[in-house]
Amino acid sequence: MKRVTTKSNDPSLIAFEVLGLATGELPKPPPPKRKNPAAVALGRLGGLKGGKARAKALTPEQRSEIARKAGKNRWKNRK
Repeated sequence: MKRVTTKSNDPSLIAFEVLGLATGELPKPPPPKRKNPAAVALGRLGGLKGGKARAKALTPEQRSEIARKAGKNRWKNRK
């Protein structure tokens, strides 16, 4: 016996899947979402440059202040 695998709490979706299991006519899963390869390449290109370019533009004092804030926020809720 198969179990209902709907991750939703929506009663209509659960009922739809139960009906599909009972009749043996399960719906096909949606096709995987595909990303535009050109957009992915462009985003990666900018991402590879971003941190280095930002660090180069900041003064040592600015980098230190950013690091100080990051460390403070990282450890803020730790006990």
